[in-house]
Amino acid sequence: MQKIALILISLIAAIANASQMCVTFDDLPAVRAANPADAKEITTRLLHTITAEKISAVGFVNQKKMEKDGKIDPEMVSVLNLWLENGLELGNHTYSHMDLHQNSLKDYEEDVIHGEGVITELLKTQGKQLRYFRHPYLHTGTDMETKNGLSRFLAQRGYTVAPVSVDNAEWIFALAYDRSDAELKSKIVDSYIQYMSDKIAFFENESQKLLGRNIRHILLLHANRLNSDHLPRLIQMIRNKGYRFITLAEALQDDAYRLPDTFTGRGGISWIHRWAITRNVSKDFFRGEPEAPAFVMEAAGVTEE
Repeated sequence: MQKIALILISLIAAIANASQMCVTFDDLPAVRAANPADAKEITTRLLHTITAEKISAVGFVNQKKMEKDGKIDPEMVSVLNLWLENGLELGNHTYSHMDLHQNSLKDYEEDVIHGEGVITELLKTQGKQLRYFRHPYLHTGTDMETKNGLSRFLAQRGYTVAPVSVDNAEWIFALAYDRSDAELKSKIVDSYIQYMSDKIAFFENESQKLLGRNIRHILLLHANRLNSDHLPRLIQMIRNKGYRFITLAEALQDDAYRLPDTFTGRGGISWIHRWAITRNVSKDFFRGEPEAPAFVMEAAGVTEE
C-alpha cells in the first residue's frame, strides 16, 4: 500500500509540475472553405482529434464566414454548432475579421457587436454566455487612447480578451499546404511540426528570461485543412515536450496575463513580447525567433513573413 501511495504522490506531483498549454483556434467556421460541406469536413476532422485528445479548445468566430449573399447560411451555422455539441466554447473574433489598425475605433466596435449575433444565440442553447474576444491579427491599437478605449468597450460588454503567448506563422504553412501537391505537402507538414516545436521552445525561453519561469501558454492555431489533417501529430509533439492541456480560463489564472501592456506597435505579436517591450528590454531579448522556411514561403506565395 505504501508503494502505491508513493506512486500516486509522484504522479500527482508530475501533473502539478507539468508545463501547461491552452489551444485556441481562430477564423471559424473554417479557413478557405469553398462551401458548407468543405467547412464541415475540416471541422469534423478537427473536432475528432480535439475530443479524442480531451482538449478544451476555444474557437473564435467571424460571423461573416457564415453568410451567403448577405444572409446567414443555416448549413454554416450547423457546422459552427458542432463545436458546442462537442462540449467546446466559442468566442468573438469580430464579424468581418476587421483590422483595428485600418479602421476607426467606432467602426471596429460596431463590427464586434455585429459579430455577436449567431454566437450568442448558439451559446444560449447550451446555457452559456459569450465571454471571450480575440483581436484579428492580434492588433490592439497603435496609440494608447485607442488601445484603452477598446479595452473599456470590451470590458463593458463583458468580454475577457484571449491573449496569445505562442504566436506563430502557422497560416503561411496552411496556405502553402492548400496550394501544393502531395509530395510537397508531406515536406510542408514535416517542416510545420518542427517549426511549431521550435516556436514553443523559443517562447519557453523568452518566458524564462523575462519572468524567471515558464508561464501557462496560450497557443494560436486556425481552423484550416493543415490542422484538420495533422493536428494529432502536432498534439503529440506538444505532449512530448511535457505539456498537459488546460482550459483558457485556467491559463488566464496565471498572473502573467495581468502584467502591464503598453505596446502600440503595428505588429500582432506575442503577449510575452508586449510585456518585454513595456519593460523596455534590450533588443537582444527578441533575437532568434524561428521563421517559416523559404520553400514554405515560396509555396504560399508570401514574400515577407
